[in-house]
Amino acid sequence: MELLAPAGNLEKLDAAYRYGAHAAYAGVESFSLRARADNFDLADPDAVARVKGDRKLYCALNVYFHEADLVRLEEHMEAIAAFPFDAFIVSDPGILPLLRRHVPRAELHLSTQANCVNSETAKFYRDIGFSRIVLGRELSLAEIASIRASVPDVELEAFVHGAMCLAYSGRCFLSAWMADRSANRGSCAHSCRWSYRPQDRFYYIEEEKRPGEFYPVIEGENFTSILSSRDIRMIDHLSEMRDAGVDVLKIEGRMKSAYYTAVVTRAYRKQLDHILSGSPGAAETAAFVAELDKVSRRESSTGFYFGREEIEVPTATEYSRDYTFLGTVGAERSPGCYELHLKNRIESGMRIELLGPDVPFVEDNAFELLGEDGATTTAVNHNARGFIRPGVPVEPGYLIRIHRPGARN
Repeated sequence: MELLAPAGNLEKLDAAYRYGAHAAYAGVESFSLRARADNFDLADPDAVARVKGDRKLYCALNVYFHEADLVRLEEHMEAIAAFPFDAFIVSDPGILPLLRRHVPRAELHLSTQANCVNSETAKFYRDIGFSRIVLGRELSLAEIASIRASVPDVELEAFVHGAMCLAYSGRCFLSAWMADRSANRGSCAHSCRWSYRPQDRFYYIEEEKRPGEFYPVIEGENFTSILSSRDIRMIDHLSEMRDAGVDVLKIEGRMKSAYYTAVVTRAYRKQLDHILSGSPGAAETAAFVAELDKVSRRESSTGFYFGREEIEVPTATEYSRDYTFLGTVGAERSPGCYELHLKNRIESGMRIELLGPDVPFVEDNAFELLGEDGATTTAVNHNARGFIRPGVPVEPGYLIRIHRPGARN
Protein backbone atom coordinates (compact mmCIF):
# COMPACT_ATOMS: atom_id res chain seq x y z
CA MET A 1 0.00 0.00 0.00
CA GLU A 2 1.23 3.47 -0.88
CA LEU A 3 1.16 6.22 1.74
CA LEU A 4 0.38 9.56 0.07
CA ALA A 5 1.02 12.79 1.97
CA PRO A 6 0.12 16.45 1.32
CA ALA A 7 2.79 18.94 0.25
CA GLY A 8 1.74 22.55 -0.07
CA ASN A 9 5.30 23.80 -0.64
CA LEU A 10 8.93 22.63 -0.70
CA GLU A 11 9.22 22.57 3.09
CA LYS A 12 6.17 20.35 3.39
CA LEU A 13 7.35 18.19 0.51
CA ASP A 14 10.63 17.54 2.30
CA ALA A 15 8.77 16.79 5.54
CA ALA A 16 6.44 14.36 3.78
CA TYR A 17 9.29 12.32 2.31
CA ARG A 18 11.57 12.58 5.33
CA TYR A 19 8.83 11.35 7.67
CA GLY A 20 7.77 8.34 5.66
CA ALA A 21 5.59 9.14 2.66
CA HIS A 22 6.00 6.94 -0.40
CA ALA A 23 4.49 9.74 -2.49
CA ALA A 24 3.27 13.30 -2.15
CA TYR A 25 0.75 15.52 -3.92
CA ALA A 26 0.84 19.26 -4.51
CA GLY A 27 -0.71 22.00 -6.60
CA VAL A 28 0.60 24.68 -8.94
CA GLU A 29 -0.71 28.20 -9.41
CA SER A 30 -4.50 28.31 -8.81
CA PHE A 31 -5.39 25.14 -10.69
CA SER A 32 -6.00 22.97 -7.63
CA LEU A 33 -8.71 22.88 -4.98
CA ARG A 34 -6.28 24.41 -2.49
CA ALA A 35 -5.55 27.57 -4.42
CA ARG A 36 -4.63 29.37 -1.19
CA ALA A 37 -2.03 26.78 -0.20
CA ASP A 38 1.65 27.57 -0.73
CA ASN A 39 1.61 25.91 -4.12
CA PHE A 40 4.79 25.28 -6.08
CA ASP A 41 6.43 28.20 -7.83
CA LEU A 42 6.30 27.54 -11.56
CA ALA A 43 9.71 29.17 -11.92
CA ASP A 44 11.61 26.56 -9.90
CA PRO A 45 11.04 22.96 -11.04
CA ASP A 46 14.68 22.10 -10.33
CA ALA A 47 14.22 22.76 -6.60
CA VAL A 48 11.24 20.41 -6.56
CA ALA A 49 13.25 17.75 -8.42
CA ARG A 50 16.07 17.97 -5.86
CA VAL A 51 13.70 17.37 -2.95
CA LYS A 52 11.71 14.70 -4.79
CA GLY A 53 14.61 12.49 -5.79
CA ASP A 54 13.30 9.11 -6.88
CA ARG A 55 10.05 9.34 -4.89
CA LYS A 56 6.62 9.81 -6.44
CA LEU A 57 5.00 13.24 -6.83
CA TYR A 58 1.51 14.00 -8.13
CA CYS A 59 0.10 17.33 -9.32
CA ALA A 60 -3.45 18.33 -8.41
CA LEU A 61 -5.16 20.00 -11.38
CA ASN A 62 -8.59 19.33 -9.98
CA VAL A 63 -10.61 22.53 -10.20
CA TYR A 64 -13.45 22.75 -12.70
CA PHE A 65 -12.16 24.76 -15.64
CA HIS A 66 -14.11 27.56 -17.27
CA GLU A 67 -13.21 28.62 -20.81
CA ALA A 68 -10.80 31.30 -19.64
CA ASP A 69 -9.15 28.79 -17.30
CA LEU A 70 -8.42 26.43 -20.19
CA VAL A 71 -6.66 29.22 -22.01
CA ARG A 72 -4.65 30.09 -18.92
CA LEU A 73 -3.77 26.44 -18.30
CA GLU A 74 -2.50 26.03 -21.84
CA GLU A 75 -0.33 29.11 -21.38
CA HIS A 76 1.22 27.48 -18.30
CA MET A 77 1.46 23.90 -19.54
CA GLU A 78 5.06 24.18 -20.75
CA ALA A 79 6.13 25.34 -17.29
CA ILE A 80 4.04 22.66 -15.57
CA ALA A 81 5.50 19.96 -17.85
CA ALA A 82 8.99 20.93 -16.66
CA PHE A 83 8.20 19.60 -13.19
CA PRO A 84 8.95 15.96 -12.32
CA PHE A 85 5.30 15.05 -11.81
CA ASP A 86 4.53 11.35 -12.11
CA ALA A 87 0.77 11.84 -12.37
CA PHE A 88 -1.94 14.48 -12.54
CA ILE A 89 -5.00 14.42 -10.30
CA VAL A 90 -7.91 15.51 -12.50
CA SER A 91 -11.62 16.07 -12.00
CA ASP A 92 -12.47 17.86 -15.26
CA PRO A 93 -11.99 15.60 -18.34
CA GLY A 94 -11.84 18.70 -20.51
CA ILE A 95 -8.15 19.13 -19.72
CA LEU A 96 -7.18 15.63 -20.87
CA PRO A 97 -6.24 16.68 -24.43
CA LEU A 98 -3.89 19.32 -23.01
CA LEU A 99 -2.24 16.84 -20.66
CA ARG A 100 -1.86 14.21 -23.37
CA ARG A 101 -0.12 16.71 -25.64
CA HIS A 102 2.25 18.16 -23.08
CA VAL A 103 2.88 15.29 -20.62
CA PRO A 104 2.03 12.11 -22.51
CA ARG A 105 3.95 9.82 -20.14
CA ALA A 106 2.29 11.06 -16.94
CA GLU A 107 -0.38 8.93 -15.33
CA LEU A 108 -3.91 10.18 -14.80
CA HIS A 109 -5.53 9.95 -11.37
CA LEU A 110 -9.22 10.72 -11.01
CA SER A 111 -9.90 13.31 -8.30
CA THR A 112 -12.39 12.60 -5.56
CA GLN A 113 -14.23 15.68 -6.88
CA ALA A 114 -15.36 13.56 -9.82
CA ASN A 115 -17.54 11.55 -7.41
CA CYS A 116 -16.64 8.02 -8.43
CA VAL A 117 -18.74 5.83 -6.12
CA ASN A 118 -19.49 2.74 -8.25
CA SER A 119 -17.72 0.18 -10.37
CA GLU A 120 -19.24 1.22 -13.71
CA THR A 121 -17.92 4.76 -13.29
CA ALA A 122 -14.53 3.34 -12.34
CA LYS A 123 -14.53 1.24 -15.52
CA PHE A 124 -15.46 4.27 -17.61
CA TYR A 125 -12.53 6.32 -16.33
CA ARG A 126 -10.19 3.33 -16.62
CA ASP A 127 -11.19 2.93 -20.25
CA ILE A 128 -10.39 6.55 -21.09
CA GLY A 129 -6.93 6.32 -19.58
CA PHE A 130 -7.07 6.78 -15.81
CA SER A 131 -4.80 4.40 -13.88
CA ARG A 132 -6.04 5.41 -10.43
CA ILE A 133 -9.38 6.38 -8.92
CA VAL A 134 -9.48 8.60 -5.85
CA LEU A 135 -12.75 7.29 -4.51
CA GLY A 136 -15.62 9.43 -3.29
CA ARG A 137 -15.45 9.89 0.46
CA GLU A 138 -19.04 8.69 0.87
CA LEU A 139 -18.17 5.03 0.26
CA SER A 140 -18.17 2.30 2.89
CA LEU A 141 -15.44 -0.32 3.00
CA ALA A 142 -17.96 -2.88 1.78
CA GLU A 143 -18.70 -0.74 -1.28
CA ILE A 144 -14.98 -0.28 -1.92
CA ALA A 145 -14.51 -4.04 -1.78
CA SER A 146 -17.28 -4.44 -4.36
CA ILE A 147 -15.62 -1.93 -6.69
CA ARG A 148 -12.28 -3.68 -6.25
CA ALA A 149 -13.82 -7.04 -7.17
CA SER A 150 -15.42 -5.57 -10.31
CA VAL A 151 -12.44 -3.47 -11.41
CA PRO A 152 -9.24 -5.28 -10.38
CA ASP A 153 -7.03 -3.49 -12.92
CA VAL A 154 -7.23 0.07 -11.60
CA GLU A 155 -5.63 1.49 -8.45
CA LEU A 156 -7.99 2.61 -5.68
CA GLU A 157 -7.03 5.54 -3.47
CA ALA A 158 -8.96 6.52 -0.34
CA PHE A 159 -8.66 9.24 2.29
CA VAL A 160 -7.40 7.97 5.59
CA HIS A 161 -6.87 11.08 7.73
CA GLY A 162 -7.84 14.75 7.84
CA ALA A 163 -10.74 17.12 7.32
CA MET A 164 -14.06 15.99 5.93
CA CYS A 165 -16.59 18.18 4.12
CA LEU A 166 -20.31 18.51 4.76
CA ALA A 167 -20.92 18.59 1.00
CA TYR A 168 -20.96 15.64 -1.36
CA SER A 169 -17.28 15.00 -2.16
CA GLY A 170 -16.54 18.64 -1.52
CA ARG A 171 -18.98 20.08 -4.07
CA CYS A 172 -20.14 22.98 -1.92
CA PHE A 173 -21.52 26.45 -2.61
CA LEU A 174 -21.68 27.65 1.00
CA SER A 175 -18.35 29.48 0.81
CA ALA A 176 -19.27 31.13 -2.48
CA TRP A 177 -22.59 32.27 -1.04
CA MET A 178 -21.23 33.62 2.23
CA ALA A 179 -17.76 34.87 1.28
CA ASP A 180 -17.73 35.01 -2.53
CA ARG A 181 -15.00 32.35 -2.51
CA SER A 182 -15.86 29.23 -4.47
CA ALA A 183 -14.84 25.87 -3.05
CA ASN A 184 -15.07 24.45 -6.57
CA ARG A 185 -12.52 26.98 -7.77
CA GLY A 186 -9.95 26.30 -5.06
CA SER A 187 -10.77 29.21 -2.73
CA CYS A 188 -12.94 27.68 0.01
CA ALA A 189 -13.37 29.99 3.03
CA HIS A 190 -14.39 27.00 5.19
CA SER A 191 -17.66 28.68 6.13
CA CYS A 192 -18.80 25.38 7.60
CA ARG A 193 -16.12 25.77 10.31
CA TRP A 194 -17.24 29.22 11.47
CA SER A 195 -18.91 29.59 14.87
CA TYR A 196 -22.54 30.67 14.74
CA ARG A 197 -24.98 32.14 17.27
CA PRO A 198 -28.78 31.93 17.01
CA GLN A 199 -30.68 35.19 16.53
CA ASP A 200 -34.39 35.75 17.20
CA ARG A 201 -34.21 32.59 19.28
CA PHE A 202 -34.49 30.00 16.50
CA TYR A 203 -34.65 31.51 13.05
CA TYR A 204 -31.32 33.16 12.24
CA ILE A 205 -27.66 32.70 13.10
CA GLU A 206 -24.86 35.24 13.25
CA GLU A 207 -21.20 34.36 12.78
CA GLU A 208 -19.16 35.69 15.69
CA LYS A 209 -16.67 37.64 13.52
CA ARG A 210 -19.33 38.95 11.14
CA PRO A 211 -21.85 40.85 13.31
CA GLY A 212 -24.96 41.95 11.52
CA GLU A 213 -24.84 39.17 8.92
CA PHE A 214 -27.67 36.71 9.57
CA TYR A 215 -28.34 33.28 8.09
CA PRO A 216 -31.46 31.16 8.68
CA VAL A 217 -31.15 27.96 10.71
CA ILE A 218 -32.90 26.14 13.53
CA GLU A 219 -30.63 25.01 16.35
CA GLY A 220 -30.13 25.30 20.11
CA GLU A 221 -28.50 27.94 22.31
CA ASN A 222 -25.30 29.99 22.18
CA PHE A 223 -22.87 29.21 19.35
CA THR A 224 -23.15 26.08 17.26
CA SER A 225 -21.03 24.22 14.72
CA ILE A 226 -23.85 22.33 13.05
CA LEU A 227 -22.19 22.69 9.64
CA SER A 228 -18.75 21.46 10.68
CA SER A 229 -18.06 17.78 10.09
CA ARG A 230 -15.70 15.67 12.15
CA ASP A 231 -12.24 14.82 10.88
CA ILE A 232 -11.53 11.35 9.56
CA ARG A 233 -9.00 9.16 11.39
CA MET A 234 -8.48 5.58 10.23
CA ILE A 235 -5.12 4.82 11.85
CA ASP A 236 -6.67 1.90 13.77
CA HIS A 237 -8.31 0.38 10.69
CA LEU A 238 -5.58 0.09 8.06
CA SER A 239 -5.96 -3.69 7.95
CA GLU A 240 -9.62 -3.32 7.04
CA MET A 241 -8.73 -0.83 4.31
CA ARG A 242 -6.15 -3.22 2.91
CA ASP A 243 -8.63 -6.10 2.98
CA ALA A 244 -11.20 -3.96 1.13
CA GLY A 245 -8.71 -3.51 -1.69
CA VAL A 246 -7.44 0.04 -1.08
CA ASP A 247 -4.06 0.53 -2.77
CA VAL A 248 -3.28 4.07 -1.62
CA LEU A 249 -3.85 5.73 1.75
CA LYS A 250 -4.25 9.48 1.33
CA ILE A 251 -3.67 12.07 4.05
CA GLU A 252 -5.58 15.34 3.68
CA GLY A 253 -3.97 18.66 4.62
CA ARG A 254 -2.16 20.77 2.02
CA MET A 255 -3.18 23.87 3.99
CA LYS A 256 -1.67 22.49 7.20
CA SER A 257 1.89 23.01 8.48
CA ALA A 258 5.03 20.99 7.84
CA TYR A 259 4.71 19.86 11.46
CA TYR A 260 1.26 18.41 10.76
CA THR A 261 2.50 16.74 7.59
CA ALA A 262 5.47 15.17 9.35
CA VAL A 263 3.73 13.92 12.49
CA VAL A 264 0.68 12.49 10.72
CA THR A 265 2.71 10.91 7.91
CA ARG A 266 5.12 9.35 10.39
CA ALA A 267 2.32 7.82 12.47
CA TYR A 268 0.62 6.26 9.46
CA ARG A 269 3.89 4.99 8.02
CA LYS A 270 4.81 3.28 11.30
CA GLN A 271 1.35 1.76 11.59
CA LEU A 272 1.38 0.65 7.97
CA ASP A 273 4.80 -0.95 8.29
CA HIS A 274 3.66 -2.72 11.45
CA ILE A 275 0.60 -4.13 9.71
CA LEU A 276 2.44 -5.21 6.56
CA SER A 277 5.64 -6.56 8.11
CA GLY A 278 5.34 -6.52 11.88
CA SER A 279 8.18 -4.01 12.20
CA PRO A 280 8.20 -1.74 14.15
CA GLY A 281 6.63 -3.63 17.04
CA ALA A 282 3.28 -2.79 18.56
CA ALA A 283 4.67 -0.82 21.52
CA GLU A 284 6.95 1.32 19.35
CA THR A 285 4.17 1.91 16.84
CA ALA A 286 1.79 3.00 19.59
CA ALA A 287 4.19 5.77 20.65
CA PHE A 288 4.05 7.30 17.16
CA VAL A 289 0.29 6.89 16.86
CA ALA A 290 -0.15 8.74 20.16
CA GLU A 291 1.55 11.74 18.57
CA LEU A 292 -1.54 12.29 16.40
CA ASP A 293 -3.13 13.92 19.45
CA LYS A 294 -0.39 16.56 19.42
CA VAL A 295 -1.28 18.23 16.11
CA SER A 296 -4.21 20.52 15.35
CA ARG A 297 -7.30 18.38 15.18
CA ARG A 298 -11.05 18.28 15.55
CA GLU A 299 -13.13 15.47 16.92
CA SER A 300 -12.51 12.42 14.77
CA SER A 301 -14.58 9.71 13.18
CA THR A 302 -14.21 6.84 10.75
CA GLY A 303 -16.11 8.76 8.08
CA PHE A 304 -18.47 6.62 5.99
CA TYR A 305 -16.28 3.51 6.08
CA PHE A 306 -18.32 1.66 8.71
CA GLY A 307 -21.64 3.49 8.33
CA ARG A 308 -23.00 7.02 8.55
CA GLU A 309 -23.70 7.36 12.25
CA GLU A 310 -20.40 8.98 13.28
CA ILE A 311 -19.96 11.33 10.35
CA GLU A 312 -23.55 12.58 10.47
CA VAL A 313 -22.92 14.04 13.95
CA PRO A 314 -21.17 17.44 13.65
CA THR A 315 -18.13 18.25 15.69
CA ALA A 316 -18.96 19.93 18.99
CA THR A 317 -15.55 21.53 19.49
CA GLU A 318 -13.10 23.88 17.82
CA TYR A 319 -9.62 22.72 16.85
CA SER A 320 -7.61 21.25 19.72
CA ARG A 321 -4.17 22.87 19.77
CA ASP A 322 -1.85 21.97 22.63
CA TYR A 323 1.57 22.39 21.03
CA THR A 324 3.34 25.22 19.24
CA PHE A 325 5.56 24.30 16.32
CA LEU A 326 8.75 26.34 16.75
CA GLY A 327 10.66 25.24 13.68
CA THR A 328 13.05 22.77 12.15
CA VAL A 329 16.65 21.79 12.78
CA GLY A 330 18.68 22.70 9.71
CA ALA A 331 22.11 21.72 8.42
CA GLU A 332 24.98 21.06 10.82
CA ARG A 333 27.36 24.01 10.41
CA SER A 334 29.98 22.85 12.93
CA PRO A 335 30.13 19.81 15.22
CA GLY A 336 26.98 19.84 17.33
CA CYS A 337 25.80 23.23 16.00
CA TYR A 338 22.82 23.39 13.65
CA GLU A 339 20.98 26.04 11.67
CA LEU A 340 17.51 27.01 12.89
CA HIS A 341 14.55 27.41 10.53
CA LEU A 342 12.00 29.02 12.81
CA LYS A 343 8.25 29.55 12.58
CA ASN A 344 7.99 30.95 16.12
CA ARG A 345 10.34 32.52 18.66
CA ILE A 346 12.57 30.20 20.67
CA GLU A 347 14.09 31.18 24.02
CA SER A 348 16.82 29.60 26.11
CA GLY A 349 15.47 27.72 29.12
CA MET A 350 12.35 26.53 27.32
CA ARG A 351 11.57 22.85 27.71
CA ILE A 352 11.39 22.04 24.03
CA GLU A 353 10.62 18.72 22.41
CA LEU A 354 12.52 17.43 19.38
CA LEU A 355 10.96 14.93 16.99
CA GLY A 356 12.62 12.80 14.34
CA PRO A 357 11.48 10.29 11.74
CA ASP A 358 12.24 7.46 14.16
CA VAL A 359 12.12 9.35 17.47
CA PRO A 360 8.61 10.10 18.85
CA PHE A 361 10.06 13.02 20.81
CA VAL A 362 12.76 13.84 23.31
CA GLU A 363 12.77 16.75 25.75
CA ASP A 364 15.60 19.27 25.92
CA ASN A 365 16.01 22.32 28.15
CA ALA A 366 19.82 22.28 28.06
CA PHE A 367 20.19 23.61 24.52
CA GLU A 368 22.25 26.69 23.65
CA LEU A 369 21.15 29.36 21.19
CA LEU A 370 23.48 31.37 19.00
CA GLY A 371 22.76 34.45 16.96
CA GLU A 372 23.70 35.13 13.36
CA ASP A 373 27.17 36.22 14.48
CA GLY A 374 27.71 32.92 16.31
CA ALA A 375 27.58 34.50 19.78
CA THR A 376 25.43 33.01 22.52
CA THR A 377 22.00 34.62 22.78
CA THR A 378 18.88 34.18 24.89
CA ALA A 379 16.38 34.07 22.02
CA VAL A 380 16.02 33.80 18.27
CA ASN A 381 12.95 35.20 16.54
CA HIS A 382 10.86 33.86 13.70
CA ASN A 383 12.65 34.27 10.36
CA ALA A 384 15.85 35.49 12.06
CA ARG A 385 19.08 33.65 11.32
CA GLY A 386 20.29 31.64 14.28
CA PHE A 387 21.79 28.38 15.46
CA ILE A 388 21.20 25.78 18.15
CA ARG A 389 23.47 23.44 20.10
CA PRO A 390 20.99 20.82 21.32
CA GLY A 391 21.47 19.05 24.61
CA VAL A 392 20.31 15.78 23.01
CA PRO A 393 21.29 14.01 19.80
CA VAL A 394 19.50 15.37 16.72
CA GLU A 395 19.77 15.30 12.94
CA PRO A 396 18.87 17.85 10.24
CA GLY A 397 15.13 17.78 9.66
CA TYR A 398 14.16 17.23 13.29
CA LEU A 399 11.11 19.25 14.37
CA ILE A 400 11.05 21.55 17.39
CA ARG A 401 7.88 22.14 19.41
CA ILE A 402 6.80 23.27 22.88
CA HIS A 403 3.81 22.19 24.93
CA ARG A 404 1.50 25.19 25.05
CA PRO A 405 -2.25 24.52 25.46
CA GLY A 406 -4.34 26.58 23.09
CA ALA A 407 -1.53 26.82 20.57
CA ARG A 408 -1.79 26.82 16.80
CA ASN A 409 0.24 24.58 14.46
